[in-house]
Amino acid sequence: MDTELLTLIALNWAEFAVRWLHVITAIAWIGSSFYFIALDLGLRRDRKLETGADGEEWQVHGGGFYHIQKYLVAPASLPEHLTWFKWESYATWMSGFALMVLVYYLGADLYLIDLNKAELSAAAGIGISLASIVLGWVGYSMLCRSKLGENATALMVVLYLIIVALAWGFDQVFTGRAAFLHLGAITATIMSANVFMVIIPNQKIVVADLKAGKTPDAKYGKIAKQRSTHNNYLTLPVIFLMLSNHYPLAFGGQFSWVIASLVFLMGVTIRHYFNTVHARGGNPRWTWAATAALFLAIIALSLAPLMQETEIDENAGWETDSLTGQASLLAQHPDFQSVTDVVMGRCSMCHAAEPFYEGVRWAPKGVVLETPVQIATFAESIVLQSALSHAMPPANVSYMEDEERKLIRRWYQDSLNRP
Repeated sequence: MDTELLTLIALNWAEFAVRWLHVITAIAWIGSSFYFIALDLGLRRDRKLETGADGEEWQVHGGGFYHIQKYLVAPASLPEHLTWFKWESYATWMSGFALMVLVYYLGADLYLIDLNKAELSAAAGIGISLASIVLGWVGYSMLCRSKLGENATALMVVLYLIIVALAWGFDQVFTGRAAFLHLGAITATIMSANVFMVIIPNQKIVVADLKAGKTPDAKYGKIAKQRSTHNNYLTLPVIFLMLSNHYPLAFGGQFSWVIASLVFLMGVTIRHYFNTVHARGGNPRWTWAATAALFLAIIALSLAPLMQETEIDENAGWETDSLTGQASLLAQHPDFQSVTDVVMGRCSMCHAAEPFYEGVRWAPKGVVLETPVQIATFAESIVLQSALSHAMPPANVSYMEDEERKLIRRWYQDSLNRP
């Protein structure tokens, strides 16, 4: 098999493996985080415990009973065995960053930068991406350590305004999909860095004091608690943003940055409900209505472009001489016209600005295949979905023939091997 095809297959499987790892580690991290937040809020503190613990909880699971106690600062002496919860967070971030490299950095021309928004090179787009992730954490940490950090409400308001600004800023330079992903990446970096740079180091200071026979300073636990609470409220928006790349209605419209901003408010209302219930503080059903209202607002924003009358330039994007790099080689191949005819005949009934296949209202994943330029641009996806596999058309509803699949594969392979 040709080297180019082997590379494409290898990268696709590498992406699959890293994505799977990312999901596994994220489940482990989020699961333990949610459990400990619920445990902490549900501790019984209405009795004086002989052990000197701040609170306790009895739980039942898996056929057994668990008696859990929490010490506000630290126990009188360090137990022999101590379980740390940190690798779930680190592995989630590292696998997520690896996935970003595979998808958005190696595929920057297609998935990261949008030349209709800003004329950036792939290197410039990657530079903005890396700088925003680093500066996002540095700015957040500085705010938490400042005087503002002493006022929890004021800090959260300022941080939210920064999130809105970032959502707008990313939408000016990146594709909608990449803009959502980067907002999630910055948030996830903050969460993981909170664990790596603040929570675990502070816990290690407490452990060191216990080993030295000193009384640990309560400030370390207080700081760690603040960052842990932030992580708790940021988790749900991150999950939404990471899943959003499958739903172009979320990221593909002119109000996508507003949608991303509202997602963070939904995360607050949902977590407030669960946190209040876990703390036995009642059943704040108003959060259901607030969350539903925010979600309906998001749906309305995603549909706004459909309410506007627009003129479609049927000749737009047909000049293949505007292509560069790999896409240009693909467009110059003698079989490109034949491939274009196959794709338009078998795929464009769904992958169109205005799909006409029954039941399909928007192009799947926002991929439109109506012009030669678009077909050359999305060549890798076309090859993976229809030539190296039979994933598309789904259930072969448009009856793509085996010879047509071979044509697409041969076109891709030969194009990249031409001198």
